[in-house]
Amino acid sequence: MVRFGVQFKSLGVFVALVIMVVFLTLTSPHFLTTDNVFSIIRSFSFVAIMAIGETLTIITAGIDLSVGSILGLSGCLSAIALHAGWPVFAAIFIGLLSGTLIGFLNGELITRLRLPPFIVTLGMLSMVRGLAYVVTRGWPVSGLPESFMQLGQGYIWIIPIPVLFMVGFAILASIFLNKVVTGRQLYAIGGNEEASRLSGVAVNKVKVIAYTVSGLAAALAGVLLVARLGVAQSVAGQGYELDAIAASVIGGTSLMGGEGTVSGVIIGAAIMGVLRNGLVLLGVSAFWQQFALGAIIVAAVALDSLRK
Repeated sequence: MVRFGVQFKSLGVFVALVIMVVFLTLTSPHFLTTDNVFSIIRSFSFVAIMAIGETLTIITAGIDLSVGSILGLSGCLSAIALHAGWPVFAAIFIGLLSGTLIGFLNGELITRLRLPPFIVTLGMLSMVRGLAYVVTRGWPVSGLPESFMQLGQGYIWIIPIPVLFMVGFAILASIFLNKVVTGRQLYAIGGNEEASRLSGVAVNKVKVIAYTVSGLAAALAGVLLVARLGVAQSVAGQGYELDAIAASVIGGTSLMGGEGTVSGVIIGAAIMGVLRNGLVLLGVSAFWQQFALGAIIVAAVALDSLRK
């Protein structure tokens, strides 16, 4: 459940983010500029959207390793539809639908065949990536309409449009987890699945919903990323599943299930975005950047284990 300890843990992560921002502000004059701040927020908004969906599956004590591949395939399908002359709305719908259906299939395989989520989504990671190569034949898809690319490159006032999508999706997910019965049942399942089943919770149905939303979130991130870059590639999203899991865990979601908040996930994604940007400004090697991110992930999991 979302207990005081979880909220306190999210607060601790937020304090860590503030410390990082203060340190980088003092060490780099280019960090706390308007352009750089909004660049950071836009860059981590794609991961944050995907991580929110990932968090729903982790709360149930599961995991979704296919989100990076879903991101890539969904973006490619939308780009191909646009290149074929489809209306922007229809092309976006195709991308979102594909991710939603793959997420639904993940949930069905896990619940009906009682297969481990790790194995199912690992296999789906490879299958969906293969489909992305098939539909694009390995070639990038470009020449997308300006009206579509505004979703990733445009602004409303000074706020990048992807950031608004992130905020909107976060609000909906937070309402779902805290106000809707099905959302509360996710925590119950993660805490004790058998007890939840005996108390009348439709465990399989709730799990399928979690994986379906995870697929939808990855697809939304994929469509927005293509709009941002102006090109779709079959390799897009490789490794993003690790970023999504990392953002969730750093933000206080327990890999053992039953705990996690949307606000924590956003903060976790922000920490990763700020750290990457700050290390670049400080001239730190890209190899050490990977080391630093990995160290933060290990520390977050270790702290969660020690706390339990």
